[in-house]
Amino acid sequence: MIEFNHSLPEIEEIELLLEEILDQEASELVVFNDDVNTFEHVIQVLMKVCNHTQEQAEQCTLIIHYKGKCSVKKGSRSELKPMCEAILDSGIQAAIL
Repeated sequence: MIEFNHSLPEIEEIELLLEEILDQEASELVVFNDDVNTFEHVIQVLMKVCNHTQEQAEQCTLIIHYKGKCSVKKGSRSELKPMCEAILDSGIQAAIL
């Protein structure tokens, strides 16, 4: 006779699986406009932190200025987290969405 294991997975296992799934999904690093930081500062930070070229950083900065925000990088949450922290540490508002 075949016996089935009807026990439910532990909550910790489920949480770990959910974290892995969320981490693998594509997330966006979004930078928001403010009235404090200069164009040059934002450009330099995007080049340093996100490895943007000068042209990419300038284009993102213009979008941030005129639209209020810009998705500057896409990737997993684990890839974007240190970038987001570095941008925040530089005084620029950013979030992973």
